[in-house]
Amino acid sequence: MPATSKRSIAQRLLLASLALSSIAPLSGCGLLVVGGTAATTAVVATDRRTAGEQVEDQSIELKAASEMRKLFEDRARVAATSYAGVVLLTGDVPTEQDKQKAESVVSRVEKVNRVVNQLRVGTLTELSVRTNDTWLTSKVRTALINTKEVPSRTIVVQTERSVVYLLGKVTDAEGQRAAKAAASVSGVSKVVKLFEIISPESLRDPGAPVPSKPAETTGSANTLSDSTEEGPQALPVQ
Repeated sequence: MPATSKRSIAQRLLLASLALSSIAPLSGCGLLVVGGTAATTAVVATDRRTAGEQVEDQSIELKAASEMRKLFEDRARVAATSYAGVVLLTGDVPTEQDKQKAESVVSRVEKVNRVVNQLRVGTLTELSVRTNDTWLTSKVRTALINTKEVPSRTIVVQTERSVVYLLGKVTDAEGQRAAKAAASVSGVSKVVKLFEIISPESLRDPGAPVPSKPAETTGSANTLSDSTEEGPQALPVQ
């Protein structure tokens, strides 16, 4: 066989070997495609949302972002964070009317169950503040991962002007631990819990009905409220 043919075969074999080695780690994760979106079984298993809910939340966030761009162009900054159909709106809008309009538009997006409107009326937040918010989000996520008995993979963290919002399906005890861990992070001014509280029994028996309620109570940055009124619950920071 000519030398050039041998080199060609060797190159093809090497490329095939590299391709197989890159696929091998994925097979251990069990790659899934749900509704056209790729997700690993590890993510599905550790996130208490169903696979369908996770896909729907991604779709909600994309559609909400598109609607906000159409509505405001560059006059506002609106972030939509969705968890099991509950959408948190954060950012800046010029007027109170814009704030209400943003909520109205997002509430009409398919699969949205409820909108928590935390938009701020005023000028756009400075880039330096937004950069700090991104850094705080990373630090809070790390704190949740390092806190025992906190299901960090099912908790979504959003930070806006040093206020940390927590969303997820957690038991009451898990929610309290998560909020305290977030509040202990340096630079956090307030922690707002937007959890859906589930029963410990539902975790032991996934097939059982899941009684739940939104954990949204009001409080200030310096006091912890035990109220059961609707509204975000604020936890004091250290």
